[in-house]
Amino acid sequence: MPSDIPACLSGAAPAIAGPGLALDLPDGEARYWPNAFAPATATRLFEALRREIDWREEEIVMFGRRVPVPRRFAWHGDPGASYTYSGTAHEPLPWTEALLGIRARASELTGSPYNSVLLNLYRDGRDGMGWHADDEPELGMNPVIASVSLGAERRFCLRHRRSRDLRRELSLEHGSLLCMAGATQHHWLHALPKTSSCAGERINLTFRRVSLR
Repeated sequence: MPSDIPACLSGAAPAIAGPGLALDLPDGEARYWPNAFAPATATRLFEALRREIDWREEEIVMFGRRVPVPRRFAWHGDPGASYTYSGTAHEPLPWTEALLGIRARASELTGSPYNSVLLNLYRDGRDGMGWHADDEPELGMNPVIASVSLGAERRFCLRHRRSRDLRRELSLEHGSLLCMAGATQHHWLHALPKTSSCAGERINLTFRRVSLR
């Protein structure tokens, strides 16, 4: 792995650590590192994940019919780190060398350990993610979510659940890390809107700690 990715970390730590840029998020806590990975390292990691990950298609039921999810995905983690996502239970695939390196960097910056990661491949601007929160029961109370972006820069939006006019927006850059912690998932929804101005591929990795079964 590139030299600027440290060895894997472990152990309990505060929700968010390191410098980063704090987001003004009432009822929540979030911090952004625009250059969590050096550009050359981020590109090498993108290429490794694009090549090595078994990207899968998924369908969800909407209005009584099954429709394809507008992105490709993969779920990796420790043994027993099962996760129910989009109404389907997923068993984790083993960690790869690249995923372990990215996890180590995410843990170093955020100060939190992670035992699993959801990967999403956005093939172009027509792929996106609707409004949702990472608040599944297996994530527990006040989960820490570390979101790493590789590839094309995309717009990321947040919306308060009760105060709909309370919104935040930022561009997730190649090699960046966004950490959402505290009560963010209880009070805020987030989305990655589709766009006609983005032609490049993007890989997003959301590291989390789920209850082991």
